[in-house]
Amino acid sequence: MQNKNWYSLNHPEEVISPSLLVYPDRIQHNIDLMISMIGDVNRLRPHVKTYKNANIINMQMERGIKKFKCATIAEAELLGDCNAPDILLAMQPIGPNIHRFLELVKKYPNSKFSTVVDNEKILSILGAIAKASTTKIHLWVDINNGMNRTGISPDRKALELYIQIHKHPYLIAQGLHVYDGHLRNSNPVVREEDCNAAFKTVELLKKNIEDQGIPSPKIIAGGSPTFPFHCKRKDVDASPGTTLLWDIGYGAQFPEMGFLPAAVLLTRIVSKPATGILCFDLGHKSIAPEMPFPRIEFLDLNHSRQISQSEEHLVVEYDDINIPEVGDVHYAIPKHICPTVAKYDTLTVIKDGNVTDHWKVTARNQKLTV
Repeated sequence: MQNKNWYSLNHPEEVISPSLLVYPDRIQHNIDLMISMIGDVNRLRPHVKTYKNANIINMQMERGIKKFKCATIAEAELLGDCNAPDILLAMQPIGPNIHRFLELVKKYPNSKFSTVVDNEKILSILGAIAKASTTKIHLWVDINNGMNRTGISPDRKALELYIQIHKHPYLIAQGLHVYDGHLRNSNPVVREEDCNAAFKTVELLKKNIEDQGIPSPKIIAGGSPTFPFHCKRKDVDASPGTTLLWDIGYGAQFPEMGFLPAAVLLTRIVSKPATGILCFDLGHKSIAPEMPFPRIEFLDLNHSRQISQSEEHLVVEYDDINIPEVGDVHYAIPKHICPTVAKYDTLTVIKDGNVTDHWKVTARNQKLTV
């Protein structure tokens, strides 16, 4: 796996470009590393948003992982189709998604579904629908401990919200969901200190809930950057996501974590419009475009600088003596893998340099059947 040409295809002429290649041996390494880091597979709840694919879900289940997290109804349905035992929809359901969530609960009785809530309005709607359908809904209170994206501050209002869930006859209080994606200091010592400081408010809320005579709430915490630190909390489930495929963004920022890039973009030069300029078939439609340049890291093209991108094209300045030709194949790792995967219908599976399969990115769609 450490061969510098681990990514190369034996017959690239048979693969269209752009394509997203995945390497199961590297995915397996990342799964096993997650498990070894946490020490207890029962405390792992990986997020499926990165890959949205049944094969990678099944690879994890074969290693004993039973709990998963997702962001969309389609991802939740995919997990149901895979017979995942425990499925958390970590995006507060609103509008039609409230009824769609309930449909999932009924469609997959062998899977335990839960979701998050951070305000009384949605809590009231969920409670009323649960009562009307005589279906109990499992809920986590979504906590904002500094990211300021979703969630409720872990104060008195959060305590009151949790008490309301606990007292409702058709709602079941599961615990607290805490995503601290804002903690990204590249120094792991500083990042751990930041993580522990932000988590103190969560621990206090947990104690306040227990002081009310309510069963101690479970806690799901973190994403990939803080995964190593939440692994140390024996009463907390950790929920990394990008760890499965990794990317150059996290790889450059958190090299100490040891995860391997397991997804590579295959691209071709489509034009050489001027001296020192190369144009690749790797536009906005093929890689996540929200990041500043560089949006990819070429594995086989030194001395290049990405200067512009449009829907179908990526333009690169290049000053190497060895001038590539139009049609040449090149390989690159995306800076942000999660939204990049969602741009592809299938993942092209590579083993020993050969294409062995195509895995469908099933949950890239907004809706499957529900």
